[in-house]
Amino acid sequence: MSTAVSSLEPKAIWANFASLNAVPRASKKEQRVINFIKEFGLGLGLETQVDAIGNVLIRKPATPGMSDRKIVVMQAHLDMVHQKNADVDFDFDKQGIDMYVDGDWVRANGTTLGADNGLGVAAIMGVLASTDLPHPAIEALFTIDEETGMTGAMELKEGWLTGAILLNLDTEEDNELGVGCAGGIDVTFKSCYTPVLSDPGVAYRISVRGLQGGHSGMDIHKGLGNANKLMNRILWAVKDKVHLAELSGGSLRNAIPRESFCLVAVAPENEIGFKEAFTQCKNEILAEFTALEPELSLEFTPDESPKQIMPSDEFMQFIRGVQATQNGVYRMSPDISGLVESSNNLAKVTVKDGLVQWECLTRSSVESTKWDLVHGLQAVGQLSGCSVECSGDYPGWAPNMNSPILKVMRQIYRDTFEHEPHVAACHAGLECGIIGKHYPALDMISFGPNIRGAHAPDERASISSSQKFWRFLCQVLTEIPKK
Repeated sequence: MSTAVSSLEPKAIWANFASLNAVPRASKKEQRVINFIKEFGLGLGLETQVDAIGNVLIRKPATPGMSDRKIVVMQAHLDMVHQKNADVDFDFDKQGIDMYVDGDWVRANGTTLGADNGLGVAAIMGVLASTDLPHPAIEALFTIDEETGMTGAMELKEGWLTGAILLNLDTEEDNELGVGCAGGIDVTFKSCYTPVLSDPGVAYRISVRGLQGGHSGMDIHKGLGNANKLMNRILWAVKDKVHLAELSGGSLRNAIPRESFCLVAVAPENEIGFKEAFTQCKNEILAEFTALEPELSLEFTPDESPKQIMPSDEFMQFIRGVQATQNGVYRMSPDISGLVESSNNLAKVTVKDGLVQWECLTRSSVESTKWDLVHGLQAVGQLSGCSVECSGDYPGWAPNMNSPILKVMRQIYRDTFEHEPHVAACHAGLECGIIGKHYPALDMISFGPNIRGAHAPDERASISSSQKFWRFLCQVLTEIPKK
């Protein structure tokens, strides 16, 4: 446990966050954190249940004088995105997150911090452990696998929850009250090729690194560099000079890819032309991204000559397909200013041993627009000789501007902080849409502290904002309406 972090105020959040971050908790590898939160609930003497998929539900009775209030479901997800910088030696399966305090920010040393959604989990733990905080009856719902499929929310059984209000603690702006979110679907392109023997010559390892990355929903409108798109641009520039042996770019469907690496074979007579074309493309890209991506690095280094390469026709088909694949904002919302309605993240690209695959996460708050974008991606697949698989489809959360809990929380926010909150929908995939499908009568809202750089090693959480968030949360719990 990080002593410096656990001693921060409010301790109700930071001490629990430090304990939580000592537990490895990758998506689809949550058994240790499931046991951790289960033991936490049982240790407090509270009714604690784990369902068949691994979601944990802890019930805490209302404090004296609050039993006539509506039951509140407090919800956050247990898993976190595991990403690290390439030069950092870190085993996410065995190590807890190495945190440090940097002014008003808590950061991790070269890895994701897990503030998404660890601060939400920690805040709920603080409420469950409190002895002096007035609150109605609480149902603390900790879901699993939010980051790679929302499996926990998808498999949530009906009838398990009895609450009337759901507070989702997975928003990353402390002045925001979330009332809607995007749905999403995974779109995967696949094809095969028969490798051919590589002629003797030289080989180079091309690298794209140093990009910021970030959340593929919340950061998609910023125009940040996508390592897969930039690598494909380089390959397009040198396509007449190289043969592709292998490629690996990106790692997670819901993170903007920061790095991509490929191995190319170059005939001796094409070596000078390769270097010239690469350098020209590199300079163009760096000039375009100098303001947005100051750490961007595009390099080639000599490497061992590959034994096999991708045939030229299949190579051209591949780079044409990736070039044509939509990446970034597809449509802005005509109803909510500044909101991305639909987007696509070209998340991961792999070429190796006769297999080609590139993976996308398509998001939209409007189902018809989502499928319009998907149909466009399917057309790209058909034109480039790929099969296209769609999976993991989940619904969005339609905003309800007449929500009773929204009205209550807007007034509390005004009274507490003396300015208006920002009521908004987000382009991330919150679990509210899925939970609402299981429990349509739930009155839902999402909020949280300031978190920056989620899903990337630059992820950081504001200390002062966590104090604001905790103050607001406590006040909301004391003013929950009567049944």
